[in-house]
Amino acid sequence: MSELGQRIDEANREAAERLMDSQPVLVDVSTAAEAIPGMTSRTILHAGPPVRWDRMCGPVRGAVMGALIYEGLASTPEEAQDLAANGEIRFDPCHHHQAVGPMAGVISSSMPVWMVLNKSFGNFAYCTLNEGLGKVLRFGAYSREVIQRLKWMGEVLGPSLKKAVAVSGGINLKNIIAQALQMGDECHNRNVAATSLFLKEILPHLLDSGLEMSVVKEISDFIAGNVHFFLNLSMPACKATVDSILGLKDCTVVSAMARNGTDFGLRVAGLGGRWFTAPAGIPQGLYFPGFSEEDANPDLGDSTISETAGIGGFAMASAPAIVKFVGGSPADAQEYTQQMYEICVARHRDLQMPTLDFLGIPVGIDIRRVVETGVAPIINTGIAHREAGIGQVGAGILRAPMECFQDALIAFGEQYE
Repeated sequence: MSELGQRIDEANREAAERLMDSQPVLVDVSTAAEAIPGMTSRTILHAGPPVRWDRMCGPVRGAVMGALIYEGLASTPEEAQDLAANGEIRFDPCHHHQAVGPMAGVISSSMPVWMVLNKSFGNFAYCTLNEGLGKVLRFGAYSREVIQRLKWMGEVLGPSLKKAVAVSGGINLKNIIAQALQMGDECHNRNVAATSLFLKEILPHLLDSGLEMSVVKEISDFIAGNVHFFLNLSMPACKATVDSILGLKDCTVVSAMARNGTDFGLRVAGLGGRWFTAPAGIPQGLYFPGFSEEDANPDLGDSTISETAGIGGFAMASAPAIVKFVGGSPADAQEYTQQMYEICVARHRDLQMPTLDFLGIPVGIDIRRVVETGVAPIINTGIAHREAGIGQVGAGILRAPMECFQDALIAFGEQYE
């Protein structure tokens, strides 16, 4: 065990260096069919570990139905439900295709997606564009207004941003995240500063791209009116970063945490693409008027790639205002971050938090430390209604299930001993 421990420590140091050295850069906007490996016209990608239609929760089913209507494969929710259930649609996790999706995480072939390149290691990651809050596809809503917004995003927003990104020559997302952490964001559930910084970055390129001024105004108004717009950029930035360690031999660092509303799933760098799962938990948090925990669906979404990379719940000390959205106090936010240092292998040299005297964020979750300390990763998250078609009902906090880490550590020992 001493020799194995030394190999693990060396591999984990290498993992931490890769995570810190990564440079995720926005390089293009395309459609999922054109950009994402393995995507077809009858493929629907979803958040979290693998899940069949018969086990999908309400919000994921609602998002799938909305995506099938959006793609023209069904004309009504009933037709979409029958199509999804009869085996003609291939369901697969976003993570199996270098992609991530918030909440329900649904990606279909013609949806526009960000293309993010980790320039340090050459790997790509993909994510859809953010629709906003409330009644949106990613929270399981599929009404006419939801489909109309998606159509506008596919026909206007995506192609326009593609032109602007091309003019820019690439936008370094790590730089934006670093600045946002020093401006009150944690870049998972609070993206006020990051979205503003991105708008400041992209607007001159929109103006230089030859678009009609009315289109530029429409897009800038949409981004400015959606403080969570940057979430769908920080997620592929984190995915491109953390994928740099996937498959690293002897490494006990977590390479993905994700939820599909039924199961929570965990992947470990040294165990490749294998999933370790447990039932998804219910967040403890704040609810919109008229809703309560009885309405909440178990936790869902790939946005825990944020915590996997060290931001989100791990960087809550940077964002004292986040507690007004997810519950708790500013002191709680600092305590959560301090606890995460106990289970991580490094402090990031570039992503720092002024509220903790510019300490780097905790980076590199070590499954050994999680099991040894009994400290499970903290996650802050949105809350979806358990029934399809309703949408977001609140936001909150929860811990990753400990049994995933215990199972992963046992499997690691069996493979490497």
